[in-house]
Amino acid sequence: MLQARASRIAIPVAALAFTLGADPRPSAAGNLWPSPDWVVSTPEEQGMDTALLEQARDFALTGAGSGIVVRAGYSVMTWGSQSSRKELKSATKSFGATLLGVAIEDGLATLEDAADIHYPDMGLPPVANDTTGWLPQISLFDLATHSAGFDKPGGYIPLENEPGTQWQYSDGGANWLADVLTVAFGEDLESVMFTRVLTPLGIGSSDFQWRDNAYRADTIEGIKSREFASGISADVDAMARLGYLYLRGGEWDGLRILPTSFVAQAATSDPSIAGLPEEDPVKYPNATDHYGLLWWNNNDGALSGVPTDTYWAWGLNENLIVVMPSYDLVVARGSDDGWQSGWSGDYSVLAPFLQPIAAAVTVVSTGVDEGLPESSWGSIKSRFRTGSTDQ
Repeated sequence: MLQARASRIAIPVAALAFTLGADPRPSAAGNLWPSPDWVVSTPEEQGMDTALLEQARDFALTGAGSGIVVRAGYSVMTWGSQSSRKELKSATKSFGATLLGVAIEDGLATLEDAADIHYPDMGLPPVANDTTGWLPQISLFDLATHSAGFDKPGGYIPLENEPGTQWQYSDGGANWLADVLTVAFGEDLESVMFTRVLTPLGIGSSDFQWRDNAYRADTIEGIKSREFASGISADVDAMARLGYLYLRGGEWDGLRILPTSFVAQAATSDPSIAGLPEEDPVKYPNATDHYGLLWWNNNDGALSGVPTDTYWAWGLNENLIVVMPSYDLVVARGSDDGWQSGWSGDYSVLAPFLQPIAAAVTVVSTGVDEGLPESSWGSIKSRFRTGSTDQ
């Protein structure tokens, strides 16, 4: 099964700068970076409508919390405390994806790697997983796309399906990816995160904390163990900075942190996943058509009125990091209270927040795609998915 999927299509790097906002968008002040703080502007100065942003903000505040909207590198609206950390819950997964990208950038791993090449005990315990014969088939791609076949809980959980045959939202699979990367780096992932990602982005220990592993042993091969399923708390400033790193194609003020091709893959539903049956299609409707590498997306247009290149980190209580490349836009929202009881992957709960934000954009182009209508982004990206691999 793994070999059959090894020829999966990647998006050509030359195309990414055009389609996914890889290059910083020029503005009157040049390419902007929050060093140390975001430059403040008004929505109208950055081609947005204040009233519609206020509508989105007011809806967000029905669940309290904090937020920030960044357009073309400018902070155009904030609410609540920008420095109060919130438990990101499953939005932690997208931070985990970032470390996968760092490992790829460093040449330590590829998405096609079998996970047990890096960590032979991946998937064990329980020992029954070994009897399935499926463990050697599981790739890092499978673990990052909820297609490895593991059950939902975050601990040492059963392998229920052959890899690549079903989409099954799995905290356990994400946590196995964390274990694999811990061994690959040979270092506490929190240290890697600060050294390689957070510190360059201007994020400090008061902005970001990672709890001790709540599901697994405290150490793995003598190294402090972390989890990708949950466990990170961060403020919305830190969340927005991570989103801005992705908006800029994995580069931060001249420093390459993530491969541009990885950012594109994280934001895009892979053809080998799209259309797989969902283990729970009621709770996660059409998830295989709008999920990338531990990031949700709108590639299939399931969220009407929102650009199809939009993607987001999403956790319980609607903790969100939203990236809209064609609109040069990042939105972060952190809260202890969401807009739904519990959590599901049904996009309808996000519509009252994301739709007015998208509608608030009155000037679509910010320099890279002069004259390109937003409606063409989805079709352009579809054409690029039929290109050659370059990962």
